[in-house]
Amino acid sequence: MTRYPTKQIFVGNVPVGGDAPISVQSMTFSKTADAAATIEQIKRLYFAGADIARVSVPDHESAAALAEIKRNSPLPIVADIHFNYRLALKAAQVADCIRINPGNIGGKDRIKEVVKACSDRRIPIRIGVNGGSLEKEIEQKYGNGAEAMAKSALYHIKLLEDLDFTAIKVSLKASDAPRTFEAYRALRPLVPYPFHLGVTEAGTMFHSTIKSAIAIGGLLMEGIGDTIRVSITGELEEEIRVARAILQDSGRQAEGVNIISCPTCARLESDLKSAVAIVEERVKHIKKPLNLSVMGCAVNALGEAKYADLAIAFGKNGGLIIKRGKMIGKFEGDELLERFMQELEAMASEP
Repeated sequence: MTRYPTKQIFVGNVPVGGDAPISVQSMTFSKTADAAATIEQIKRLYFAGADIARVSVPDHESAAALAEIKRNSPLPIVADIHFNYRLALKAAQVADCIRINPGNIGGKDRIKEVVKACSDRRIPIRIGVNGGSLEKEIEQKYGNGAEAMAKSALYHIKLLEDLDFTAIKVSLKASDAPRTFEAYRALRPLVPYPFHLGVTEAGTMFHSTIKSAIAIGGLLMEGIGDTIRVSITGELEEEIRVARAILQDSGRQAEGVNIISCPTCARLESDLKSAVAIVEERVKHIKKPLNLSVMGCAVNALGEAKYADLAIAFGKNGGLIIKRGKMIGKFEGDELLERFMQELEAMASEP
């Protein structure tokens, strides 16, 4: 798949755009003024596999806490600012990137101050367009659909470009997949800047996973997107887990284990659901890209095994293990799954 060429910027030590890997980020939900709680959440994101962390800066207490947060953070920090340019100026002294909408923080003099602060420290600005809070003039003329979101982004981009500032990344988030998808698609040919993909206010784990897979996954498969965030009403680690899965299943990230398992039917003669859960849990640490086939009978298993790095086909009281299309042997009881895991660990450690 060809990826859309974009300008490369840096958020801390993480490259975004150009030929850089597509990065994954999330956002803390602690009160940012509580530096200890925020640092703890950022560390959770780090260990879950995030590349970038974003924190909200709604007040001066939160802005004051940024220095301590930054000192103790294992991840680059994006400071999320709404309306208050003074908070943006404070955040720009510490953070690795600030997220604003330039047109929402006051007149041109205030925008100029913020741009200068970011230029002095050579940090980028993320323009964050949200389908639920567009400028009144744009909404009156274009409504709140994809075209309006793209027009809003172009308006904010021009404010920065007029000040010769081009260290920009852009997000165009709506709370539904179709509008999000079309907005990014509409803007992509018009600007050279990297895109931050996401569906905002996407909902619970179930709904967010579906919306994000459709919108983010679809855009990635069209070569659009440079960094992503899956928004879930829930635990931080789940956002990273889903985001990494979208990158893998869209073909944009060749890392980790891909498990192929059958949906089960009347031919099933084993507890396949439990077996897949065990395999899924025990492969979390493996970074090497491997395709595993875990099947409940021989009907589809042999065909899938031809294309899998390692396959297991369950039968009554046992089953078969197949490695790169060749039969290893038939095993019974608990030995079947244990031998499968031994073979997998050996493959994962191969150079």
